[in-house]
Amino acid sequence: MTEADLVAAPLPRPNRSRLAWLVGTFLGVGWLQPGAGTWASAFTVALWWFGARTLAPAPDAVWIYTAVAAVIVTLIGVPASTIVARESGITDPRHAVIDEVAGQLIALIGIPLRWQYVLASFILFRGFDILKPPPLRRLEKIPRGWGIMLDDVGAGIYAGIVAHLLIRFRVLG
Repeated sequence: MTEADLVAAPLPRPNRSRLAWLVGTFLGVGWLQPGAGTWASAFTVALWWFGARTLAPAPDAVWIYTAVAAVIVTLIGVPASTIVARESGITDPRHAVIDEVAGQLIALIGIPLRWQYVLASFILFRGFDILKPPPLRRLEKIPRGWGIMLDDVGAGIYAGIVAHLLIRFRVLG
């Protein structure tokens, strides 16, 4: 690294960086192995299930809270994952799993509180996130945190659509 590189890429303030790493790694879940993304999705589902069962004032409103949470996580995930990627020197670091949290929340929007549907949402999201059908692979190439986040947002949308079709056609019971 040359002196010019150091001037061009100043280090962020320590507090901001720490916060970005806490958010980007989903409070450290991103360090769990194997499959940090799967761990992040599983923790997201567990937190969603707990919140939907105990904290939501009206069961019919769970989808609204889920959608709002997905938007918030996505919006804070973009700068956090940008910082984590820059500081780790990796374009899309495996330990930055806030994208999985956002995508999994999107896949859960409107899903009824039945374990079969929730499990299907989880499996579908992980499948789409891993396989990255078109155009998800192209979204991944968008620079910085947007690319890190948007392919998982897309996987969440795909998973949500398929899950709702399975529910609509009573494939899951």
